[in-house]
Amino acid sequence: MKKYFLYSLTLCFMMLGFVACSEDEEFTDSRLTYYMKFEMQGPDTLMCPVGTPYVDPGCTATLAGKDVTANIVTEGVEDVDFNKPGLYEVTYSGVGSDGFTSSVTRVVIVYDPAVNEDIAGDYVTVDGTMRIKEGASSEYPGFKVKITKIAPGVFYVDDLLGGYYAQGVYPQYGDLTALKGFVWLHEDMSITGLTGFNAGFKDSFDAVNGSYNKETGELGWTTDYAGMQFVVVLGTK
Repeated sequence: MKKYFLYSLTLCFMMLGFVACSEDEEFTDSRLTYYMKFEMQGPDTLMCPVGTPYVDPGCTATLAGKDVTANIVTEGVEDVDFNKPGLYEVTYSGVGSDGFTSSVTRVVIVYDPAVNEDIAGDYVTVDGTMRIKEGASSEYPGFKVKITKIAPGVFYVDDLLGGYYAQGVYPQYGDLTALKGFVWLHEDMSITGLTGFNAGFKDSFDAVNGSYNKETGELGWTTDYAGMQFVVVLGTK
């Protein structure tokens, strides 16, 4: 899928062996470079019920032990739509002693308390799970998928591709090639993707759409990803 994926992984692991620095300082060209050190007020992940205006708790910062909170640049607060369930990010950034920028990010989850169904659990892909590429399909039942409840209607999925790469094509790299992400379970039991990221391929999905039948327990979705469709049908282990 990605031509240089395996080479990139090898290079990444090699580079990790040579990089090390503390949270707010490092040696650069024989000088001590200081980065802004942040401390978010409130939790890193903040829950906000839909319809309730979002009030950002803020953040403080120091640079070489001095308070530089006034120099923080805050972005994303205005993008939090408290009338629409979803995941939003608020980023605090600042410039250090030698012009280097550092930042921290808070995740804001706007959730709908009216959604009381819980689809969290350990699942396995069943018959009907397939990858569709250029009209050709290949099935892959028997792979594990874990869903975790984050807030009412908001769930974390450990692989929106149903384990196709992480457990099938590249098992030697484990969940590095899994498309981890969040989905939103609506009141009508439809499912849509909120956000996701594949660390191995460094990309995300184009769309996630599915449904949950609370009478039969049927659960599944289709992930549009990299020009392909991954139809994920789940059953209990």
